[in-house]
Amino acid sequence: MGIYETLQERGLIAQMTHADEIREALNNSRITFYTGYDATADSLHVGHFLQLVVMRHLQLAGHRPIVVLGTGTTMVGDPSFKDTMRKMMTVEQIDYNAECFRKQMSKFLDFSEGQAFFVRNGDWLRELKYIDFLRDVGIHFSVNKMLAADCFRTRMERDTGLNFLEFNYMLMQSYDFLHLFREYGCQMQLGGNDQWSNILSGADLIRRVEHKPAWGMTFTLLTTKDGRKMGKTEAGAVWLDPNKTSPYEFFQYWRNVDDADVINCLKLLTFLPMEEIRKMESWQGGEINRAKEILAYELTRMVHSEEDANKALDAARAIFSAGGISDDMPTTKLEDVSEGIAILDLLMATSLAPSKGEARRLIQQGGISVDDEKITDVYQVIPASSFEKGHVIIRKGKKIFHKATV
Repeated sequence: MGIYETLQERGLIAQMTHADEIREALNNSRITFYTGYDATADSLHVGHFLQLVVMRHLQLAGHRPIVVLGTGTTMVGDPSFKDTMRKMMTVEQIDYNAECFRKQMSKFLDFSEGQAFFVRNGDWLRELKYIDFLRDVGIHFSVNKMLAADCFRTRMERDTGLNFLEFNYMLMQSYDFLHLFREYGCQMQLGGNDQWSNILSGADLIRRVEHKPAWGMTFTLLTTKDGRKMGKTEAGAVWLDPNKTSPYEFFQYWRNVDDADVINCLKLLTFLPMEEIRKMESWQGGEINRAKEILAYELTRMVHSEEDANKALDAARAIFSAGGISDDMPTTKLEDVSEGIAILDLLMATSLAPSKGEARRLIQQGGISVDDEKITDVYQVIPASSFEKGHVIIRKGKKIFHKATV
């Protein structure tokens, strides 16, 4: 089985520009490909991780990845399927975020001896001369076709519309592909399925300007069985940075995925052999929890470390065993509880609720307990005496435990 068939079997491929050419190139030659990451935050998240998994599959098959850090494109912002314009960021913020990305990605791909490259598109995009860019690149783009693309059309149909700054994003990303084709011989761009229009435009630009083949391929977005995007919690995104989402919280996110989603996540996100995953498809009852544990362990090991994965696994088992306590469970140290602490403030302090409104909702729905006592009053104060043993254990729902210490 070639790498093309491997990606298909795992359900990673969504769309392609030239299927036969791509299959031939991936299975029978060595190509250079790229994926771009706009530096909109100081950490990668779970959605980015899926892209890194695809790149790793291809690198292991002998192909050469280029990681494009979007220090240029982030200054404009991708409007694709966004309700409003992205927040404008300073050059310093963008460069800092890009460096954070570089450090995180370095553990997933082999960058030794030209096996892969990091590049920053600000190095060429920030230096472009506007009129020359319009004449050399803009001439190849039809405004009619651009407005017909899904990524633009959805914004045009909203009251917010689309401003001229964002309208340039497709040209800039397409120029990235052309630049990498010329400098590195890059023949294929990868991206999420929401990038399809931008990827098509880049491949088309190379074929028009260089009269040579260039390809695009999108991979499946990480969604639940019913189509909701994964990688979000009530507290926000599931980050790869351990300071933003701890290894235990990361483990627990995957341990708690819906039964219907665990096999798909194993296929898309892990490197476990498909033979093993196919056996898990027939598992029932408690065996499904075992599959979730395997998923959570594998992903925590890859993103963080084997040590972190073992600690998270041990902590989860201890916590779920008769409500036990583990040294490795999520913990928040409180400043002063000499006069007690309001339950709403406690939930906010421990990040178990992102707002007091959400904290009220959780309590009203019976989803919060403190030291095994269900909280029913949104104005309840947890007295100082509850902390005489040094901590309280807060449970949200059935599966999320958090220790608050003093």
